[in-house]
Amino acid sequence: MTMTVHVDVVSAEESIFSGLAEFVVLPGEAGELGILPGHMPLMTRIKPGAVRLKLPQQDQEELIFVAGGILEVQPGLVTVLADTAIRGKDLDEAKALDSKRKAEEAMTERSAEMDYARAQAELAEAVAQLAAIQKLRRSR
Repeated sequence: MTMTVHVDVVSAEESIFSGLAEFVVLPGEAGELGILPGHMPLMTRIKPGAVRLKLPQQDQEELIFVAGGILEVQPGLVTVLADTAIRGKDLDEAKALDSKRKAEEAMTERSAEMDYARAQAELAEAVAQLAAIQKLRRSR
């Protein structure tokens, strides 16, 4: 029997995923984190990027884009509290490319209404979304 851990991925708007997974991989603040059943307790911030879930009896991983947040690992439970979370199948490449372009423009136009730090954060989120879309395409 395959060992599993219960995983909850939630955003401010809704619960995106709740169920069992064989492992979870996500973008931690200091690098990519891999969580297997029985992982030691952990709490850390996460960066924008893809949360990958290996579900029992499924070959393809489930992919969820998160725009940052908090990860909590407890025995038998992994909780991802995301600022924003979008199912991989719902990611919009055109929208992400437009967001990336706008953030890059705001960074070059210092007179823009948006401040530089916010533009950097929006650029990082758009680039992470595009990377998640590429991962999703490769897995198919």
